[in-house]
Amino acid sequence: MASKILIIGACGQIGTELTMALREKRGQENVIACDIREGNRELMASGPFEIADATNYNQIEDLVIQYEIDQVYLMAAMLSATAEKFPMKGWALNMDSLFHVLNLAKEGKVSKVFWPSSIAVFGPTTPKQDTPQTTVMEPTTVYGISKQAGERWCEYYHRKFGVDVRSIRYPGLISYKTLPGGGTTDYAVEIYHEALKNGKYTSFLKEDTELPMMFMDDAIRATISLMDAPSEKVKIRSSYNLSALNFTPKTLAASIRKYIPEFTISFEPDFRQAIADSWPSSIDDSRAREDWGWKHEFDLEKMTLEMLEGIKEVHHV
Repeated sequence: MASKILIIGACGQIGTELTMALREKRGQENVIACDIREGNRELMASGPFEIADATNYNQIEDLVIQYEIDQVYLMAAMLSATAEKFPMKGWALNMDSLFHVLNLAKEGKVSKVFWPSSIAVFGPTTPKQDTPQTTVMEPTTVYGISKQAGERWCEYYHRKFGVDVRSIRYPGLISYKTLPGGGTTDYAVEIYHEALKNGKYTSFLKEDTELPMMFMDDAIRATISLMDAPSEKVKIRSSYNLSALNFTPKTLAASIRKYIPEFTISFEPDFRQAIADSWPSSIDDSRAREDWGWKHEFDLEKMTLEMLEGIKEVHHV
């Protein structure tokens, strides 16, 4: 029997594309999407969907029982820039939802859990270049603090109760299919939309702010391949460093100018600059490459072309 998958937070930036990819691979009826609100038309039409609140244990447990769920992908979270405005709400959503899912796994109601971490777990005292898998972690944002705490709990539940939980520290993720959801790396999505629509963009980060980034297709592939890896190959149960690209707003603008020569960029850093300054500029992900064979496919050139083509097609810009 095919295992049944529940995706919590299926309408978010990652959740939407993860749901579509898993439905294609595993069959539409085997992937149950849920979120606190409905998603885009394509997602809603592609398979079973339920409204549920990730912070409500009973609602999540009911779905697990009703659909005989085997695997849970917990994608619901309040992201960095939004959580700074609503700290207690951010903490409650990010932590309560994780405990609910870990406890369902501990009770044997689901057999495998995916939970996303982030480069936000690192802080200003972390080595910025080639940030190691194991290093100083003193995050300075609500989002980062919740992700760091989450990593510790994932490892604890694995060690103490044998919960098969797997995680990736996502870098900034770039996609044309869904609009960004309040993250500090969102400029790298907005810039493409603005380049096509208005030929200019005002960046909320300084021109030389280098951050680790990844095209969404690579992130989705990494997520599914980590979940598909044999348990004994998953040696890190807190969260794996994952990397593909690092660039600055200036280099990103230059890659767009190859296709839109008249494109201009200006810079007006806001409160997100301090968040970005506390994060690494490049990541060492050799453990993911060694343990479960991670490889990225998209470089900056390939991603820029894909983004510009994709936005024209999906958003008719």
